[in-house]
Amino acid sequence: MRRLLLLRHAKAEPGTPDQEDHDRALTERGLADAAAVARYMTKQGYAAARILCSTSLRTRQTIEAVLAVLPAPVAYLENLYLAPPGRIMALAQDAADSDEALLVVAHNPGLEQCAALLAREPVKPKEAHRHDVMEEKFPTAALAVLDFNIPTWKKLSPDTGKLVDFVRPRDL
Repeated sequence: MRRLLLLRHAKAEPGTPDQEDHDRALTERGLADAAAVARYMTKQGYAAARILCSTSLRTRQTIEAVLAVLPAPVAYLENLYLAPPGRIMALAQDAADSDEALLVVAHNPGLEQCAALLAREPVKPKEAHRHDVMEEKFPTAALAVLDFNIPTWKKLSPDTGKLVDFVRPRDL
């Protein structure tokens, strides 16, 4: 079994005309939300063997909160910055098979679209509820956790992931 955790960066400052979008930092609320999600991940046992993170400042600050409680090797990837869903899925497919759990920290709309692409049709009411909440909105610092019954990451494909959890900062 493989587990994919998709974490959207926490709330960032609005951009200014003289600032690159890539360099936007987290707000105080964003820092607090990132820490809350990190604590939730620890409580739920959502540790990743490897982390793939966009190179933007807001994603790097988000992952710092996670690393404080769940250390793991991180690959900072420029091609995750504002990545479309297909690229996020392809990066997961290229993960080492020794890494059974993978955490991707990136941006919307690609991250939300990737979660929707990979999640199967819900089987049970709780899964259907999580699916509905995720489709309603994938806010900053939200975390989607999908399990796949596949032997290797190369077999990752659309509509095959069981959405085992979806949490937003306001849920914590």
